[in-house]
Amino acid sequence: MATKVYYSMYGHVEKLAEEIKKGAASVEGVEAKLWQVPETLSEEVLGKMSAPPKSDVPIITPAELAEADGLIFGFPTRFGMMAAQFKAFLDATGGLWRTQKLAGKPAGIFYSTGSQGGGQETTALTAITQLVHHGMIFVPIGYTFGAGMFELEKVKGGSPYGAGTYAGDGSRQPSELELEQAFHQGKYIAGIAKKLKKGAA
Repeated sequence: MATKVYYSMYGHVEKLAEEIKKGAASVEGVEAKLWQVPETLSEEVLGKMSAPPKSDVPIITPAELAEADGLIFGFPTRFGMMAAQFKAFLDATGGLWRTQKLAGKPAGIFYSTGSQGGGQETTALTAITQLVHHGMIFVPIGYTFGAGMFELEKVKGGSPYGAGTYAGDGSRQPSELELEQAFHQGKYIAGIAKKLKKGAA
């Protein structure tokens, strides 16, 4: 089972997550699940931030991470790092860390930033520490997306670390190319998770 876990305030990361799930599900024999982490802000604060209502994607608990054969984590950037909501969720995984329940599981990262210099790489780099302490295997997409990695005529988020998008002031939505990269990431990591599970059997 390949699990996509994300936090999305304005829907950009959620759109990427949906495509990543489709990509993972396209791998024969892989069950893809989509989860979101709990919100930490009150409805009042979210209202002042003009955040839309949350989708009906189920809320994950830390214990449910251990059920996955592979994980792909997604979050928006806050000052070049993952959003506090996702960090709060990971901070609650101490029991999994103590027993190393996530050790050896492949994991990827995807993200959304407000601008081109807003953390497309630093967000992934600073998030890798979470995987390391859990003993997880970080799986970047490298340049496996092919020509799409070298697109210079169109604005495109993402990097060798993982799929990404630019939200701008919030009005910009993930482009077709960004969604294609997200689909590729889901398919690529699900394929690796499947191989690792088969090898361990």
